[in-house]
Amino acid sequence: MSENTFGAKDTLQVGAHSYEIFRIDALQQRFDVARLPFSLKVLLENLLRTEGNGSVDAADIEALATWDAAAEPSKEIAFTPARVLMQDFTGVPAVVDLAAMRDAIAEMGGDPARINPLVPAELVIDHSVQVDAFGRGDAFRVNAELEFDRNKERYAFLRWGQGAFDNFSVVPPDTGIVHQVNLEYLARVVFPQGGEGGSRQAYPDTLVGTDSHTTMIGGLGVLGWGVGGIEAEAAMLGQPMSMLIPRVLGVQLHGSLPEGATATDLVLTVTQLLREHGVVGMFVEFFGAGVAELPIADRATIGNMSPEFGSTCAIFPIDAETISYMELSGRPREQLELVEAYAREQGLWHDEHSEDPTFSATLDLDLGSVEPSLAGPKRPQDRVALSAAQDEFRRALADYVPSDGDQADAHDEAVAESYPASDPPANTPGVRGLSETPPQLPPAGGQTATLPHNGTARSVTLDGETFELDHGHVVIAAITSCTNTSNPSVMVGAGILARNAAARGLRAKPWVKTSLAPGSKVVTEYLDRAGLTEPLEQLGFNLVGYGCTTCIGNSGPLPQEISDAVGEGDLAVVSVLSGNRNFEGRINPDVKMNYLASPPLCVAYALAGTMDIDIVRDALGVDEDGAEVYLRDIWPSEQEVAATVSEAVRADMFRHSYGEVFAGDERWNGLEVPTGERFAWADSSTYVRLPPYFQGMPAEPPAVTDVSGARVLALLGDSVTTDHISPAGAIKRDGPAGTYLREHGVEPREFNSYGSRRGNHEVMMRGTFANIRLRNRIGGGGELPEGGWTRYLGEDGADGSAREQVSIYDAAMRYLEQDTELVVLAGKEYGSGSSRDWAAKGTKLLGVRAVIAESYERIHRSNLVGMGVLPLQFPDGQGAASLGLDGTETFSISGLAESMAGGGPPPREVAVRAQRESGEEVEFSARVRIDTPREADYYRHGGILNYVLREMLAA
Repeated sequence: MSENTFGAKDTLQVGAHSYEIFRIDALQQRFDVARLPFSLKVLLENLLRTEGNGSVDAADIEALATWDAAAEPSKEIAFTPARVLMQDFTGVPAVVDLAAMRDAIAEMGGDPARINPLVPAELVIDHSVQVDAFGRGDAFRVNAELEFDRNKERYAFLRWGQGAFDNFSVVPPDTGIVHQVNLEYLARVVFPQGGEGGSRQAYPDTLVGTDSHTTMIGGLGVLGWGVGGIEAEAAMLGQPMSMLIPRVLGVQLHGSLPEGATATDLVLTVTQLLREHGVVGMFVEFFGAGVAELPIADRATIGNMSPEFGSTCAIFPIDAETISYMELSGRPREQLELVEAYAREQGLWHDEHSEDPTFSATLDLDLGSVEPSLAGPKRPQDRVALSAAQDEFRRALADYVPSDGDQADAHDEAVAESYPASDPPANTPGVRGLSETPPQLPPAGGQTATLPHNGTARSVTLDGETFELDHGHVVIAAITSCTNTSNPSVMVGAGILARNAAARGLRAKPWVKTSLAPGSKVVTEYLDRAGLTEPLEQLGFNLVGYGCTTCIGNSGPLPQEISDAVGEGDLAVVSVLSGNRNFEGRINPDVKMNYLASPPLCVAYALAGTMDIDIVRDALGVDEDGAEVYLRDIWPSEQEVAATVSEAVRADMFRHSYGEVFAGDERWNGLEVPTGERFAWADSSTYVRLPPYFQGMPAEPPAVTDVSGARVLALLGDSVTTDHISPAGAIKRDGPAGTYLREHGVEPREFNSYGSRRGNHEVMMRGTFANIRLRNRIGGGGELPEGGWTRYLGEDGADGSAREQVSIYDAAMRYLEQDTELVVLAGKEYGSGSSRDWAAKGTKLLGVRAVIAESYERIHRSNLVGMGVLPLQFPDGQGAASLGLDGTETFSISGLAESMAGGGPPPREVAVRAQRESGEEVEFSARVRIDTPREADYYRHGGILNYVLREMLAA
């Protein structure tokens, strides 16, 4: 029950229903809240409604109402999201933790049923399908069967959770991608609480998600962003989320997109613009006359890539277009009426009469300046105009190809940049030979350009056809990812381009692995209705699954003949995908260069077969009459696309596709599912194991202690991502995780991926810091190879093993046996990339007490605190290199225990002393990055889940 200090509680009548609301304008007489950005108004309502919950008081509300747009964030507030959204890679470990908490609370004398989501939690299984079969009519069936075969244990566990927990819903596999399902079905925009016969309450739909692209829902006017799984679990259990009131950047839009420019081109332009400006930690909000020019699908495309341009969220206001989209997507009339009435009443409605809010800063974007573009070859912010793509590709190729006989260095050149290399794909070895390659495109004539290969090309025979494979050849062309498959205009555009190309006799090159992975079944329905499925299939873009596939790294293996040629020639081959991330190593281990592009351009590059072509001016091929065919000849007009979308996309498609969205097919419903409020853990399982977080946990937290005699587990450089710390992709046969699996009877072909095994802490501990691209720069010997290696610097064993090169996992276990504490040293932007809870969980379980970095990515820092790991920051302008630290030192950290004794706050700084082997000491002060009082509570308890568990026991 809210304390209602400001008299905000009121009633809103919508049709026959009356709703309790908390009026934002109740503060207007005292504070000019009308000037606040849309996103902050949503936060303000959240505080008004939750005042008195133990985390929000009148001072918090006043702090937000008096927001200083120019000030640096400093005031903490507690945000209570209306719901939590998960995908399966992050959702399985979250449900594992909840199940473990039920066991723990029962053993401590509490009621296990108390461990239950208190807010709606929705999970969509979309990260596990891989593109094994492609270019054939039964590809979807084959891939779905392989997916279920690989993931039976995980799916049965989620089925158990669906029955055991209240407020927990699971969308089964082969249904859609989490963010597209959220946009098309799950999002309420305004949340109606309560039902018939009881009081009703209405408030803005807000959410946090365990996937960084949760921000996509900002296109619909819903405030949401990605968090770590640890934070999401706490939010599910009713814990408000501690955050600083952010700065808000306004992006003023005007004009309209020109002919030939797509929503993909727009979002790549926005990504480049905002990355250059710098928006990390900020909210981004779009305003101006140009907003009305963008349909919801285009807005959602922009919102989706908020993580790529670095903001916490990217949001559009609610307007008439919002209502139109909700109607189109099959939302009930009562919900439409509530959304419009509520938004107008609360000052959240945008139209031509709306006054511009006050922002911390503004940028201007003329939509008319957007041009066809790509982004690559390794970062989403590296936009390249399509007209300059060939020249830029050739320049980039020099970084991937040996010169003068030198061996190419395949290591990520972007380690000093943001968003460097990611994990390898989740390919399963041994599954190949499933493709039926489309016929070869007739040779291009005219001005088609080729890069002189100087003898690097390899001759390949595939399905009876022989061709040359060389640098720059496109070996993957994938229409995939929630970013673009949620947008009917670009999907229809791809279909029309395919139809036009097929009519001229063009086909994809035989070395291109083509795939179509829509984000929902609605896409299939409107492509069928428009008659565009068949021409896409003629070019090899057959349906392969409803899931993230190539964008998450589940591209599946290339045909063995292609893979062998790439390896033998050390070829820099290319993928073109309609996704949001293109880091090196992410898409496929054989592919060095990756480009983001619109779905129509994915088709075009499949026809061209190479990045080494001026695709704007050179012919893509010749037709049956010998006439050259150019991109301009087959590119659909804006009018044709709009007319097709208008005719083909119908509300009944959404109602039909989502009518039984939680039901699942015969494979899902045929799973053997355990029952009971507590999960029956199986010792033989290699997918789902009881984690050790709560073993021996006392009812009261122990006193905070300082760190002494700690060794360095890893000395890392700049922009080490959560992909580096906790890979999601392939498990190496001979690494610690692979060895564990083989010891438990799992054959390498059945390893699946790290992402799929996040419910097993034994695998994930062994995979922590095991990315094949990780470079540990610890001293004490020669340079370590790439991968999860370190130098053990502990006491000599019987075999004299000090300074031995060992895996990071094995070193951590040795240190643990000796009760030696551990630290990690890192550079700038530590933990950037995907918001992986296991990057913090694995760090904790390896025995790391503290991380000392030059700077942190937002989510990873909070996840470290959430696992009871101390995040420290080097003094400004300093780091391990400038302080002369090489990782062989012994570290002590003091000042923490004294300050936090008796429940005191953490100190702003602690004293760090690093003693070299010579006895010389290096001393410096490190900033303590426990940023809020609530985070201090989490750290004091050893982690956020430990804190919640103790709170429930004490209640």
